[in-house]
Amino acid sequence: MSTKSSAVLDVAVKASWLPLIVVVLTQIQASFAVNALTVSMAGITSELNTPATSVGTAITAGTFAMAAFILLGAKVGARFGTRLVFQIAVVIHGVAMAVVALSQTAAMLFVAQAASGAVIALIAPALTVFIASNFKGEQQARSIGFLAAAIPAAGVLALLIAGAFASTIGWRWSFALIVGLAVVNLALSFRLKKIEPQKDLLIDWVGALYAAVSVILLSFGFSGLSSWGLVLASDDAPFTVLGLSPAPVLIVAGTIVGQLFFSWIRKQQKAGKPRIFDLAVLKSSKEKAVTACMAMMLFVGTAANFLIPLYLQVVQGRTSFETSLAIIPYTLSIFLASTFVANLYKRFPPRQIARAGFVVVAFGLILLAFTIQYGWGQGFVVAGLITLGLGQGSIVALVFNTLLSAAPKRLAGDVGAWRGLVHNMSGSVGIAVASVFAVSVLAGLIHTAADEHPEIPASLIEQVDINNANFLTNDQLADVLATTTANEAEAAAALEINEAARLRALQISLLGLAAIALLAIVPAGRMPNRLPGDLPEHLESNPEPGDEERDDAEIAAAEAR
Repeated sequence: MSTKSSAVLDVAVKASWLPLIVVVLTQIQASFAVNALTVSMAGITSELNTPATSVGTAITAGTFAMAAFILLGAKVGARFGTRLVFQIAVVIHGVAMAVVALSQTAAMLFVAQAASGAVIALIAPALTVFIASNFKGEQQARSIGFLAAAIPAAGVLALLIAGAFASTIGWRWSFALIVGLAVVNLALSFRLKKIEPQKDLLIDWVGALYAAVSVILLSFGFSGLSSWGLVLASDDAPFTVLGLSPAPVLIVAGTIVGQLFFSWIRKQQKAGKPRIFDLAVLKSSKEKAVTACMAMMLFVGTAANFLIPLYLQVVQGRTSFETSLAIIPYTLSIFLASTFVANLYKRFPPRQIARAGFVVVAFGLILLAFTIQYGWGQGFVVAGLITLGLGQGSIVALVFNTLLSAAPKRLAGDVGAWRGLVHNMSGSVGIAVASVFAVSVLAGLIHTAADEHPEIPASLIEQVDINNANFLTNDQLADVLATTTANEAEAAAALEINEAARLRALQISLLGLAAIALLAIVPAGRMPNRLPGDLPEHLESNPEPGDEERDDAEIAAAEAR
């Protein structure tokens, strides 16, 4: 081969990976922003003179905005041109991060984070389109794995970079860095292949509104379960409905609007009109099984991500930065598994990989439940975290790839949006349920232990307000006891009860998550027996006569596999 031919080949090879570089960097840009807010919480609350709950509200606003508009985002990108919409969204996200970096009030932070979440709903479907239009076969499967791996990679980078910035030059520089990354992604995007807009694509704005309202109501409802009350309203509830907590009220309202959404979609589908989401995505038992596996894994994963830092900070008393460093092995294992699971696709069918993955996840959680104590240096604890991460990363990448491959090809855009919606909703529900369950178990254990310690008088239990038990460090509980009439012996007994109860509550919660992971083996057995073909370059289209029949034929073929 001549030198000139070699140079041409080298350029072609380099160019073939450019879309993947843009995809990974953009996913890091989006994910890093959320993680940086979490890591920088102490600095933000101090400098803006705002409570930590305000930062949590800003994070929640971004997540909810993304989930609410993800179905619409896929359609908008296809209608007006994926690359153009992507570029506009990257610019808006960069501007939003600049506003975060320059924020002087909690309100500025909230608005900027909500705007960034809304435009991520435009960015996320575009990343799938770029992979579909530039890679085929094994390259495509690996690219999807890298896209899934970019999320934990961003988490590791945020822990290291944002953590270091927050303790040295200031938290604002983390978001200035994201602005710089947005500029890089915008510049690189001009070298991507232009995907022509589908000007004849009609958007179902009514369906989009139903979806957004339902997701927002459900998200706020589930996120408020722990602080607003499971049934009766707590003092933190923003409002009450005849004494009831607003959380279940919002969940019921969101469920009702969700039913209206599906009714509207069925009506539009029956009339042959455009709809924001095609129900054929969930027509096959295989797609429903993949969705169930994805929801259960994300539920377990986000719940574990909540419980592990809770263990580190409350049981061990570690700082936020020390907690970040301690969970890096877990995060790295998710990244590695997401990247390399594609190597197994040719040797094992998705259903076998998923089953094995859920067993690995359950084993990792069980290992953690039986080995977590007061010292983090135990090899079994680290091994449990790594095992959990390997199983979690493999399943997340696998279900993403399988869901995109199993549905009718013309609906791949709907599938990508559905994946984003399930991802965000399952995460919100996972954290909410894990929080409520762990606190409820803690309260029950404290009640039982208090009955077994006659040296603790009933008057002290009333003063500590044990009925509103929560996870407290020894120092926090000591501060509470200092305001009561407890003597030295009573305070020592209370601390002992608190230490034992909070550790046991976390162990029981981890075992509960392991049980859910094992239950997921059932739907995993209904996943496709292989990954069929590649994704189409155009991921959206208007429904046309005969589409239903072609979908049925594709689904029947998938069922036969």
